[in-house]
Order: sequence, then C-alpha cells, then structure tokens
Amino acid sequence: MYTLGIYLYIFLVKLVALFGHKKAKKMLAGHKETFPMLKEKVKPGTQYVWFHASSLGEFEQGRPMIEKLRAEHPEYRVVLTFFSPSGYIPARNYQQADIVCYLPFDTKRNVRRFLDLVQPKMAFFIKYEFWLNYLLELKEREIPSYSVSSIFRKEQAFFKPMGGRYRLALHCFTHLFVQNVKSKELLKSIDIDEVTVVGDTRFDRVTKILEQARQLPLVEAFAGGERKVFVVGSSWGDDEAVYMPFFNRHREWKLIIASHEVNEERVARIIEQYEGKCVRYSTATMEEVAQADCLIVDCYGLLSSIYRYGDMAYVGGGFGVGIHNVLEAAVYGIPVFFGPNNRKFQEAQLLKECGGGIEIIATCDIENKMKAFADDASLLEAAGKAAGDLVSTNAGATARIFKHLGL
Repeated sequence: MYTLGIYLYIFLVKLVALFGHKKAKKMLAGHKETFPMLKEKVKPGTQYVWFHASSLGEFEQGRPMIEKLRAEHPEYRVVLTFFSPSGYIPARNYQQADIVCYLPFDTKRNVRRFLDLVQPKMAFFIKYEFWLNYLLELKEREIPSYSVSSIFRKEQAFFKPMGGRYRLALHCFTHLFVQNVKSKELLKSIDIDEVTVVGDTRFDRVTKILEQARQLPLVEAFAGGERKVFVVGSSWGDDEAVYMPFFNRHREWKLIIASHEVNEERVARIIEQYEGKCVRYSTATMEEVAQADCLIVDCYGLLSSIYRYGDMAYVGGGFGVGIHNVLEAAVYGIPVFFGPNNRKFQEAQLLKECGGGIEIIATCDIENKMKAFADDASLLEAAGKAAGDLVSTNAGATARIFKHLGL
C-alpha cells in the first residue's frame, strides 16, 4: 500500500506539471537528471556519506554536520539529496557537497538503483524525513542510518493505533538524535530505545552565521542615526496586514522588510501599504537610504546578515504556513516577534519561555509590547539578551552527534 501511494503521488506530480504547476515541473526536470548525474559523478572506490533534507530549512540543520565531516574527515565525500525544489535550487551549487541532486521517488526500483550507485557508508536523514523503502533497504544492506534533529509529538501518526507502517520506518534507523526529552519518551513508548537527546543542530548553524555575517554598507547607512530599526524577515501578506498599521502610525521606527517571496508584485504591494518613504535595496544610493523610512530587500541571500542591524525583529509565516527561522534573528541578541502558528516549532517555544520571543495575534499586541519597550529600555535589553543567551547555551548538538558516532 505504501509503494502504491508513492506511485499515485508520482502520477499526481506529473498531472499537475502538465497543467503548468511550476514547482512540479522543476521537480520532474530535476529527477530526470539524478541518475545520469550519479553515473557520471560517483567515483568507484570512494567512501560516500549520504545526507538527505526535504527542503532548505532542513538543509540548514544538516549543514553543520556536513561541514564538520568535511573538515575533520577528508576521507569521506558527501552526497546531498533533496525532496523539494525549494531546497535543491538554492543549494545545488553548495561547495561542501560533492554531489547535489534530487532524491529519486521512494519506489523499490529507484531505491535499489540509487544505493547501488552511491553505496553510502552511512546515511543521515534530517528532521522529518522517513522514506520507508529507503530505510528498509538501508537496514537490509546493513548501512547505518540516522535521524538528526528530529522532534516528535504525540499527535503524530507514529503513536496512533493504526500507525504500524509509520512505526516500521522509525524502527529501521540505527539511531535517532532527537531535539528533546519528550521525543525520546514518545519513541520509548513504541519500543524504540536507540535514541539520544542532543538538541537542534540549527543552533550550531546560526552560531556559524553570526561568525560569518557580512558587512552591508547600504544597510548600515540606512540604520545609522537616532531612530531604532525593526527588521522584518520572510514576510508574507498576512504578516504585513498585522504589523504594517503600527509602523504607519509610528514613524519613529525605521523598517527593513525582506519578503519571503521576492518579485515585482510583492515589492509593489509592500510599497502600496507603507505610507512612509520606501527605497529598494537593489536600486537605492547611500544618500537615498539615509533619508528613507523603509528599506525593501528585493534580493535573496542577505537576510541572515541584515538582522545584525536591527534592534528588534519580526519573523514571518506565523499567520500561515508556520514561522520561518527565528534563530537567525535571535542569535544577534535581539527580541523576536512572530505570529501564532508556532506551536510545532520548539525554538519558538523556548524563545517565548525565556522572554526573548514575543507571540503576536493582532496589531494591538505589537502596539502594547512596543510601548512597553519604549517606556523601559531595560526591558528591551533584557529580552534581547535572553534571545542571544538561548542560542549560545543550546549550541553543540553537532559535536554531541559526532562524539556518539565516534567520528
């Protein structure tokens, strides 16, 4: 039944691609290249370690492990696979991986072809990747497989009475490196004992980002002066509907907005909503940004460095698909606002608990919190410190995994 479901999924992807679905078309085009790429690039006699991530967020969690492996164990080469175009396309030129490609769909034939070509010495699946046929075949071939930065909740299918097929996938792992004690307890309830609580490798990733943050003279020119700066990252339309009214009334704040999607329609919509003077990063001069109220970042790849210029941040997605990476902002020691869809994100829960993260549901929540910060600067300082301390004290998951593996 599982494999039949995979074939049905493949059929649906091909069907929607015929009707112009861009993501499906990119996925199918990428899949056609996977096996020819592997045949060309895999070198016989080479020891490969396979890392698999669903999308870009999981890739960011896997990067600390890949980079530590390359730095400390040059005898290994890395094969990195993705499920989603949103992960593969930004990472296809990632220099720390020897081969980057799509993961062939989880049919038994594809699984055998992939493993016959790569012959990995070990395999790492990041967070929520549980492909049954791959895991069964890895176990059959006695290739160690590991789940990294995974986190489990009791409402997941693994822990339901009818979840036997899902539990089978988990039982295939050689070991699971989970984020918290609750996950370990849940796994024990279904007789999975090869589990170690190590935390989230994403804390290691954002710590590295902090060390490598870029100097951005244009943003620095915008942020200079007496007014404080509020950075909005990965913003969606639903987020803007909540935070924009506040900043239209409070011009004592400067605003930097990096939309989740960068295109002319999104930029035009932001400019239409904001009543102050906007400039675009791609076209503004140093003189123009110094006079502007709002800087719109209309390109990719800068956000993680831009947070360094903020006094506070808002991370989008919490009024829709789920919040994006709040740790990228928190690592700079600034308070982080986000919307209500954050329950499944442990890092957001930790930020709320320590006072470094602020959940907002409506514009009035921003109004009240910003007023409190304005009235008492020590509150702002304490919230920022709490956010920064949370990141620094939770780093180290990668080292703990390597120690357990004897690497």
